[in-house]
Amino acid sequence: MYWSKIATTEKEFDAIAALNYETFVEEIPQHPANHRKRLVDKFHVENTYLVVYKDTEIVGMAAFRDQRPFSIDQKIGEVEQHLAPADCRYLCEIRLLAVKKAHRNGRVFSKLATAIYRYYYDKGYTACVISGTVREEKLYSEMGFKQFAPAVGTEDARFLPMVLTRTDSAVFRERLREKNAVFYPGPVALEASMAQSVLSHRSLQFEQELTQMKETLCQLTHAQLVIPMVGSGTLANDAMLGQLKSDFNDGRGLFLTNGEFGNRLINQAQQWNLAFDWLDFGWGQPFSMARIEQQLQTENYQYIVFVHSETSNSMMNPLEDLQQLAARYDVALCADCVSSFGATPFSMAHLHYATASSGKALGTIAGVAFVFCQKAPQVSRAPLYMNLPYYLEKTIPFTLPHFLVQSVNTALKAYPARFESLQNRLKLVSEAGLPIQAVNPIIATLQHPEMPKIMETCALNGFLLHGESGYLKERRSAQISTIQPKFERDFKQVAQLITNILETL
Repeated sequence: MYWSKIATTEKEFDAIAALNYETFVEEIPQHPANHRKRLVDKFHVENTYLVVYKDTEIVGMAAFRDQRPFSIDQKIGEVEQHLAPADCRYLCEIRLLAVKKAHRNGRVFSKLATAIYRYYYDKGYTACVISGTVREEKLYSEMGFKQFAPAVGTEDARFLPMVLTRTDSAVFRERLREKNAVFYPGPVALEASMAQSVLSHRSLQFEQELTQMKETLCQLTHAQLVIPMVGSGTLANDAMLGQLKSDFNDGRGLFLTNGEFGNRLINQAQQWNLAFDWLDFGWGQPFSMARIEQQLQTENYQYIVFVHSETSNSMMNPLEDLQQLAARYDVALCADCVSSFGATPFSMAHLHYATASSGKALGTIAGVAFVFCQKAPQVSRAPLYMNLPYYLEKTIPFTLPHFLVQSVNTALKAYPARFESLQNRLKLVSEAGLPIQAVNPIIATLQHPEMPKIMETCALNGFLLHGESGYLKERRSAQISTIQPKFERDFKQVAQLITNILETL
């Protein structure tokens, strides 16, 4: 497997010095020979090295540097005199582009080029200059470099001053972005393009398709009814909490949390000025049924709210145990099922309210929020857009784009077979030998002291892990979700890549 990374270890720097010597002493006679057969670049401490590995062997490299003067400045004068002012705002130079002779094939050059595009473009450089050897002019040109000054150097080592501008590289970078393999828990990549529909949400056809969507959703979840809204899962949770305020006339609730999204529910409840207590079991720690029951005995609670699938740490919280406890104490049970709906089969029949959204495990475009109900809510003091009885009264009270309803109906056709597919994907992740801390039906949490470097290297190779959220960064964690459409193909590659990275740290 060929893959790229930014060099960070002394072992890598020694391999770079060896390749530097092999290329720029033995092959291109720019420097005198030495018995160590190592050539350390004069700008070594200022260089950022992109290297290409074949499994665990470095076979190619390029060095970035944005400190002046550039080496090419010393050959032709300041490069600004040859370039457009707009390209000179944030310049860098690539040097020491080299590949071992045995690996000079299209795959290595392609991997090196794509790493250069990703690193250079995402760092925000406006142009990149290079002294390209005359013998490799075609290669540099194919990468997007253009000659901007006369050739320089000796007859044995002749170079072309060349530049890659941000404008010229934008097309390449966008193509690479489209090829990225994403492992986010949302949004979901779509296998087919989706066109905007002009069908009115007041038409008979729309009403029929909406009815079909609602009926299928209720069949899948065993809920009595569902209220779709245009928005995200957070909107669904706000609507649920606002309805609880009216249902129980400001009665007291109990919230349970062991992660980021449980904490978010508590924050939302505070925004609604709900009267409630909460139990925090600690990040990623299982709920204690004994502790919850003890709390229920201390207060006349009217409802319990919790997150079914706490994706922030891959915890799957115990729905059935909580249903039994709620029934014993005659308490309404409500669940944030945003990340569990569509991920694993379960019944919402005994949930007072449950929330979900279209853009997670269901595997389609985000934009539809769902509130599932055990029985129809009657009265609400919530603002009109989150007023659940108003939705039931008007059926389609606000604009609901037809293409969103279409997308949900299309996604629902994959069930129940999709449950087994997601289960098989999770098995692949669990058996891959990665540093997995926890898993739930659609997401695995990986933890490692060098996780920032692992994520950076994965991104450099076009594999995007979920790890930019603050709660993951502070725990040196990243996540791999199983919901993306080409998961099997992409996961095999990223698992091998992560294994190689760990072997080189």
